[in-house]
Amino acid sequence: MLEITGVTNAEKAEYLKLDNLISQSELELKIIERRVQLIKWDKVPVGVLRWSLFWDEIPFLNLIFLKPAFRGQGFGHEALDFWEMEMRRLGVKQVMTSTQSDEMAQHFYRKSGYLDKGVLTFDGTTIEQASELFFIKNL
Repeated sequence: MLEITGVTNAEKAEYLKLDNLISQSELELKIIERRVQLIKWDKVPVGVLRWSLFWDEIPFLNLIFLKPAFRGQGFGHEALDFWEMEMRRLGVKQVMTSTQSDEMAQHFYRKSGYLDKGVLTFDGTTIEQASELFFIKNL
């Protein structure tokens, strides 16, 4: 059974095994803010969900990550639905996310009702990654 729960201080190490894109100090802040979740299958962590606020106002989904063996089974959609329901419960009317242009996640977000709203390129900067695609969804 799939379960999505807020991360506790006792689960920090488990979380960091799945999300190596966040520092431990930032994770501690996200735990306090209740902006990180563990995605569990039969009580075993198989993925994570992390979000923040864009312009200190619009909920922005920073990351949904699932272990490869758990992809393509609907868990990502369940996690996204969970997050969107939480945002609705908080009275949010619009959410955002992004993904790199060379990642398959762009199709996942479009299929989930997110609309393309812009691209950020990193030419001439010290950031070495593909362009970032931004998406918005009205709830």
